[in-house]
Amino acid sequence: MSAVTDIRAGAAPEAPSIGGETVERQTWVDMPFADRMATVEFRIAERPHIVVDSELCEGCSTQACVTACPADLFVPTADGKILFNFEQCFECGTCYLACNVEGAISWSYPDGGFGVVMRRS
Repeated sequence: MSAVTDIRAGAAPEAPSIGGETVERQTWVDMPFADRMATVEFRIAERPHIVVDSELCEGCSTQACVTACPADLFVPTADGKILFNFEQCFECGTCYLACNVEGAISWSYPDGGFGVVMRRS
């Protein structure tokens, strides 16, 4: 019987696990964000899936990517450029959508097998 069939038949879906230990459903829901993020696995590819052209960022008056990124991976420098660290990226694309300078951020999906795994089972 598949997991979908189990759920339709009234069986509860399997609870997530952290470090090999099963977390009760209610506990998982109530778990603080920082604790959930501790379970995230980042599989880092050699090729970055986001590239920031810091030269184009110099003229940006809003630097919306800095405040929009939920992982706080964009850091403004004193000379108006942006430093970016893709290794801890959630791959949400918010920076790409928030950026108002055309071509400053190039976003693509990570190479197959790489990227963020939100839950380990």
